[in-house]
Amino acid sequence: MENWIPFGEGEYLVEQALLISSDHRAVVVDDVVVEVYSDQGGQRYLKGRGRIRNLLMVELLEDSDVLDLLLDFGDEFKFWLKEPVLQTGKVFAPDARSVLQFFPRDPWQQIQPDEFDGRLSRLRLLTASDIG
Repeated sequence: MENWIPFGEGEYLVEQALLISSDHRAVVVDDVVVEVYSDQGGQRYLKGRGRIRNLLMVELLEDSDVLDLLLDFGDEFKFWLKEPVLQTGKVFAPDARSVLQFFPRDPWQQIQPDEFDGRLSRLRLLTASDIG
């Protein structure tokens, strides 16, 4: 992958993050931080982490194995990350939250604020009341 990351090395707070299924259902990911780092050749990479309610993520996965991530860093810095690699804990108590780690498979796509808002308006956010 070429250098598709527009940020320098460091950690960046994400204002809003949503894990999204192909049927437009979504779960909020809290406290998301994205880390940008470089190898010795100067190639930039990223990885991220946040907190998610595990049972809501399982609910998303019931109808779709494909999950995308929508990230809002503020201002015009809004990104769509298609099918990232996801890793999370296996605690399934109703109120349990665990760390969700994500790594891109492909470059993320920067989207315009109006497109971001349009995508948000089509989403159905899952909450604790959606858990059977």
